[in-house]
Amino acid sequence: MAATEPGPVEAAAGPEAVKRHRRLFRAVERRRNPPLRRTDITVTDERAVKRAVKAASLGNAMEWFDFGIYSYLAVTIGHVFFPSGNGTVQLLSSFATFAVSFLVRPLGGMVFGPMGDKVGRKKVLALTMILMAIGTFAIGLIPPYATIGFWSPVLLILFRLVQGFSTGGEYGGASTFIAEYAPDKRRGFFGSFLEFGTLAGYVGAAGLVTVLTTVLGSGGMESWGWRVPFLVAGPIGLVGLYLRLKLDETPAFQKLEDNSSRKATDAASTVETTAKGDLAKIFRNHWPTLILCVCLVGAYNITDYMLLSYMPTYLSDEMGYSETHGLLVLIATMLLLMLVISQVGKLSDRYGRKPLLMAGMLGFLVLSIPAFLLVKQGSLVAVSAGMLMLGLSLVCMLGTMSAALPALFPTQVRYGSLSVGYNLSASLFGGTTPLVITALISATGSDMMPAYYAMAAALVGIITVACMKETAQQPLAGSPPSVGTPQEAAELVESRTPAPRP
Repeated sequence: MAATEPGPVEAAAGPEAVKRHRRLFRAVERRRNPPLRRTDITVTDERAVKRAVKAASLGNAMEWFDFGIYSYLAVTIGHVFFPSGNGTVQLLSSFATFAVSFLVRPLGGMVFGPMGDKVGRKKVLALTMILMAIGTFAIGLIPPYATIGFWSPVLLILFRLVQGFSTGGEYGGASTFIAEYAPDKRRGFFGSFLEFGTLAGYVGAAGLVTVLTTVLGSGGMESWGWRVPFLVAGPIGLVGLYLRLKLDETPAFQKLEDNSSRKATDAASTVETTAKGDLAKIFRNHWPTLILCVCLVGAYNITDYMLLSYMPTYLSDEMGYSETHGLLVLIATMLLLMLVISQVGKLSDRYGRKPLLMAGMLGFLVLSIPAFLLVKQGSLVAVSAGMLMLGLSLVCMLGTMSAALPALFPTQVRYGSLSVGYNLSASLFGGTTPLVITALISATGSDMMPAYYAMAAALVGIITVACMKETAQQPLAGSPPSVGTPQEAAELVESRTPAPRP
């Protein structure tokens, strides 16, 4: 800091007080903004970062492959697991079972999140992978309602609860894992691959369901074909588990663990501590940020599930499309989003998280009605154009969210806080989206309800983004700076070295 530029403490105290206690004020200013040393900075290994991104993204892809299967087979599952009768009642029952897994997601977040802050990100992510694979594989083995009656939906709900509980620790852990591995200036780019995994999981689920439906027909799918996608999850889960177990802990978590053996300087000790967050501390000390996280994730999840989970059902039930036709349109949209999502991550690194998030929220607010009016035209071109409008709005959030959310919380409580906030919001707003929209359409008779619901969510999101702090290209709270090369580390040290006072 140059001599002609007083620090914030000196400026607040006034020149007379500074003159009388100059040495004291300089000591306070050094403590508030200590000089960096090379040992304070984490220099990432790009190969290790890529391995971490691959393992976290594959796990995330599996999670959403599992959830995507259920969404895209909602009508079939309604026929298989619930008594025959009114088709709308069966569909509502199916979506209610979809939503019930979200009821235990906050519980999973409250268990796995603080656990990840205590024993490490890697171990907990391996555990969530095992539980998700077991829950999904078991669903594929349940006998239908026609065979065991009441126990069929009971078992379905039980294993959906296992899925939901495990998912409670997945997104918070995976996004934390990537964020803590990535260098500060490329966190958006690397984080975008987590949502690339989400889209890949959805595409895999939609593609498999489409192929099976085309080959087997509705009769074959209801007879036994619906089981195949669920049973496939078992081997995929083992692959993801293998990749995760091969990884090291994140550099940020290792620094917390190694403080006793690695002597920290003032610059590091001001942001690092070995104290681990527990649930009470999260709610007591971080509730304002939790509220921000819940609102942001709520807006994002409603628009996400509306487009990626509910739209095939909307196209088949409301527009009269065949299930296969609707899925093909959605697959094409998601493939396009996969092509651009990493570029969105790069843009968020360059221009900031807030501009990209705001663009996505404004897109849903302004474009939802025109997009659904296009979808209602029914032609392939019109439906594709409407889906693309919504998809491009969504990808602005998809490519940014996994870098923006972990940066809200400090390292000591990041996994726990993010898991709690994310899953509370997902429980209230995400998993209930298909159920709420179906119920609203049934109650009002208006097939524009998805657009209105997305617009309301986007309005909340706009207000939330406006209240956020920009975190692009900055160190994660509670962690020292992270860079990609030794040269960047040297430049950062030089930039933070105070100029000598005359």
